[in-house]
Amino acid sequence: MTLALASAVSGGEQQKSDKPTPFKPEYEGVQTRLLEDDLVNFQEKMKGARDNSDVDAYVECAAAQCALISGYGFARHLRTNTAGEGGTWVRDAVYTISPALPRGLKTIDAEVTVSACDENKIPTV
Repeated sequence: MTLALASAVSGGEQQKSDKPTPFKPEYEGVQTRLLEDDLVNFQEKMKGARDNSDVDAYVECAAAQCALISGYGFARHLRTNTAGEGGTWVRDAVYTISPALPRGLKTIDAEVTVSACDENKIPTV
């Protein structure tokens, strides 16, 4: 009887640890800097990211909104530097913005992306 109770208790503990931790992001701002007519640098800070994809989404939202503000419909990722310390992610990214779909693999349709950002409550510029 004691063995069955111990097994049941340990099974309950296992289920508790398998629950995902709640996602509580803290978007601490994005600074944008125009490098050239179509080249933009984004400096962002974020706490509470689950992984790199959360930080990617935040900067993509900023790049998409920046493209729309500039009268363009697209953005393309060029490079990113990421650092993290004490749960704070710091990202330095560069994107091109353009009126037509640019060549490359990491392109962003600005309207679609900004809409997804709104739905997911990710702030834009």
